[in-house]
Amino acid sequence: MVELPTTELDSVFHALGDATRRRMLRNLAQGERTVGQLAQPFAISLAAASKHIRALENAGLIRREVRGRTHLCRLDAGPLAKAQDWLRFYERFWTDRLDALERLLRAEEAPPSTPSEGDKG
Repeated sequence: MVELPTTELDSVFHALGDATRRRMLRNLAQGERTVGQLAQPFAISLAAASKHIRALENAGLIRREVRGRTHLCRLDAGPLAKAQDWLRFYERFWTDRLDALERLLRAEEAPPSTPSEGDKG
């Protein structure tokens, strides 16, 4: 199983736990955006958008570059890949369990075998 420092995973999952931040990340997947552009689809102030952006930055999911008075944000998907590695363990766990359940159910559904003519004694 992939083990990451707990604080790193905690900050990634905390950031992903909010729908506004997930939508911001989706928008950033299409290219860099200003803070104003990230805030625009939502009925939130620039100050509220900045708080969401800080949570994403703290998780390492975005990088912000200041050009004059403009703050440009871009996606950094590295922490998402690390979180996916962590989740993959549980994906395998549940896949194995569900495969075992399917085998059990198929075995119960199978008709009982009858002895063949040559087996009768």
